[in-house]
Amino acid sequence: QLQLVESGGGLVQPGGSLTLSCAASGSTVDDYDIGWFRQAPGREREGVACFSRWGGIINYEDSAEGRFMISRDNAKNTVWLRMNSLKPEDTAVYYCAAKRPYLFRSCVLSADAMTYWGKGTLVTVSS
Repeated sequence: QLQLVESGGGLVQPGGSLTLSCAASGSTVDDYDIGWFRQAPGREREGVACFSRWGGIINYEDSAEGRFMISRDNAKNTVWLRMNSLKPEDTAVYYCAAKRPYLFRSCVLSADAMTYWGKGTLVTVSS
């Protein structure tokens, strides 16, 4: 059973940067599509970035493209989300999530599609 634990959240000023970590255990991240999702107060959970099991394809949500970077280290069984140029609207609880991949298909930024979830880490962007 895959288990995911996020860390690295906190308070950051607008324009600042933050790196979130997702440590996996119980299985190997390389066997999954894995990604980052977020949920702001009063809003639905949305996908931010994901890393595909097949081909290493990476997908970003439009607002994250060019500002955020997802990376994975199979040896450390860890996935990171580097967030730059943070905005107040990036404030949310950030979750790491994973699912078994479909053969030869890239990951999708759909919360409903994910099977395994961490408990989340809060990111607050405020001056």
